[in-house]
Amino acid sequence: MTDEPPLRRRAAQRRAGAEPSTAAAPAPEPENVGPDPTAGGPVPLLAPRDGTPEPVATAAGLAEVVARFAAGTGPVAIDAERASGYRYSQRAYLVQLRRAGAGTALIDPLPLPDLSTLNEAIADAEWVLHAASQDLPCLAELGLRPRRLFDTELAARLAGFERVGLAALTEQLLGYTLEKHHSAADWSSRPLPESWLTYAALDVELLDQLRDSLAAELERQGKQEWAAEEFAALIAWGTRPPRQRPDPWRRTSGIHRVRGARAQSRVRALWYARDAIAARRDSAPGRVLPDAAIVAAAELDPKDERTLLTLPGFGGRSVRRLARTWLEALDAARQLPDDALPVSPTVEGPPPPHRWAERDPVAAARLARCREVVTRLAAAHTLPPENLITPDSVRRLAWTPPDEITPETVAETLRGLGARDWQVGLIATELATALPAPE
Repeated sequence: MTDEPPLRRRAAQRRAGAEPSTAAAPAPEPENVGPDPTAGGPVPLLAPRDGTPEPVATAAGLAEVVARFAAGTGPVAIDAERASGYRYSQRAYLVQLRRAGAGTALIDPLPLPDLSTLNEAIADAEWVLHAASQDLPCLAELGLRPRRLFDTELAARLAGFERVGLAALTEQLLGYTLEKHHSAADWSSRPLPESWLTYAALDVELLDQLRDSLAAELERQGKQEWAAEEFAALIAWGTRPPRQRPDPWRRTSGIHRVRGARAQSRVRALWYARDAIAARRDSAPGRVLPDAAIVAAAELDPKDERTLLTLPGFGGRSVRRLARTWLEALDAARQLPDDALPVSPTVEGPPPPHRWAERDPVAAARLARCREVVTRLAAAHTLPPENLITPDSVRRLAWTPPDEITPETVAETLRGLGARDWQVGLIATELATALPAPE
């Protein structure tokens, strides 16, 4: 027997070449999983304390996981892996969970796209996620919607940590280092290598302990109510349908170099041609045709295949096979009447800040005063300014302040822009003082 913490013992076993045990029953959750402070330096976390589980891919396996997690206690750590940069969709290709008394489970959502039974089993528990806004949409597609959550990244921001990545927080607060070299992997590939599965399991291994450490720090700073409001807002945001962006083709990288409505129509035509192919293939659009290639073709407007294939980005075999598609898109744009060309979009809200001094010097001075208030109060409360209040809210308030400027009218305006009560309480009065021009 040894009193060495289980995680550290696993790491030592792996360094010595021994395989960790893969016993079915989860090991007891240690009261303190941190490494021995006298050992010197953080300890690499190389294997889960219960071993790396096989992904669950059958209805029977899912039922067993549901029963385990329903019988578990305390918060549920949850994470999801997507295939950003490889696939068209942002769906989850692996879901990881861990709970005291239940151990760790990896679920393959390809054969199990409906996890509503699991959702019911853990509905009353607090869910612990890191950077929840990234995972909530793809979890919701599977029927997983939290009623209570704790976001460790957001908690770290509110607590004033400069580095809020999972690996950085785990090292700083718990004394373990996590390797993140599989974070950009193609999680849609099958079968998933064991090293990837180990990486995925480790992402939820310490989330509950990280949650406890951050919760204690928020309480010490008197910010636990702030965090509760932020987490509630995250849950509400995660239940809304995704917002459709108007004219998504305008986000093509490098489009600022494309001058004129006719040339922009070529960007639009190529973008939608690429998007249709990417959706059909379930491939990331940039893997079908790079943005740089769209911009190059929009600028030159090639009319034959030979000219098209000389442009940057059109040299790959798969792109060359689609040459006729690209040329047809360009020809369609060429045939458009003038009244069908793109027009400048209606800007909703204030103009870009760099144009304020020219458009409205009084508003520009007002924005500068408001920004000074935000910066000063954020520093006083050890917060990133963007977590104290969103920059967009400050711009909208400064561009169109209330007719009568009082702390109450400013507070009402900020709430209408989505600010939480704790934010309004900290900043509304000082912004009301800053908005009027000084005498």
